[in-house]
Amino acid sequence: MSDRFDCKNCDESLYGRKYIQVEEKPHCIPCYDRLYANTCQQCKEIIGHNAKELFYENRHYHEHCFRCFRCDRSLADEPFTSQDDGLVCSDCYCNEFSSKCVACDKTVMPGSKMLEYDGATWHEDCFVCHGCEKPIGAEAFIPDSNNYYCVPCYEGRVAPQCSHCKKALTKGGVTYKDKVWHKECFFCTGCKALLAGQPFTSQGESPYCVKCFSSLYAKKCAGCNTAITGFGDGKYISFEDRQWHQPCFKCSRCSVSLVGSGFFPDRDQILCTDCNNDD
Repeated sequence: MSDRFDCKNCDESLYGRKYIQVEEKPHCIPCYDRLYANTCQQCKEIIGHNAKELFYENRHYHEHCFRCFRCDRSLADEPFTSQDDGLVCSDCYCNEFSSKCVACDKTVMPGSKMLEYDGATWHEDCFVCHGCEKPIGAEAFIPDSNNYYCVPCYEGRVAPQCSHCKKALTKGGVTYKDKVWHKECFFCTGCKALLAGQPFTSQGESPYCVKCFSSLYAKKCAGCNTAITGFGDGKYISFEDRQWHQPCFKCSRCSVSLVGSGFFPDRDQILCTDCNNDD
């Protein structure tokens, strides 16, 4: 009596029947399809042992189910991509999903190198410097008035020049009297202290900090004998060849404020009306 040759799952005899070995264990065709066959992503039916099967990103398809979900063309021998959980042929993807290059107005094909900036898309070779017209690629660039420049072209052709060192000013800086400086180049002509973010004034074309300007150029208040700089002193009053801080402009005798009032000069003094009448 011959040995039995049965399906390892259902124990039915396999003599005279087709079978498939799994790990050296024979299975009848129905058991193999039920236990090991994959399910088609598209139609959700079993992909039988004798059916052609296509595989993409952990998903399985019957050959006849491997189609563009837009135009229904077979993708078995066509380039394609995926959109959500569906497959799309290149033509449909380009027509419905791809961006257009703002430089050449042609479609940016799936898988091709592209650049995106500020909501716009370019082919990599179309994103060129407005100055030298060389592709910028992955290099740094600087936008200016709807144009784009590589750093050397921007610094050499577009960027303002620092009034002190004459080098390109690409970010930050200080603007004063229609001229620009790097922050580290804008310093007091007297003591060389940096002036960016600090109160300052100028004498001619030269900037000075308050301390240097006060000691070198500011006029002295006839009342308190300190410099009138305009920084923190408010308005000042000038009469003949003398100047006063506004709070210092008061009667030399009674100290009443003379701002907005009549006054009388008396040699080095200034008097209010009452004090002048007392004389």
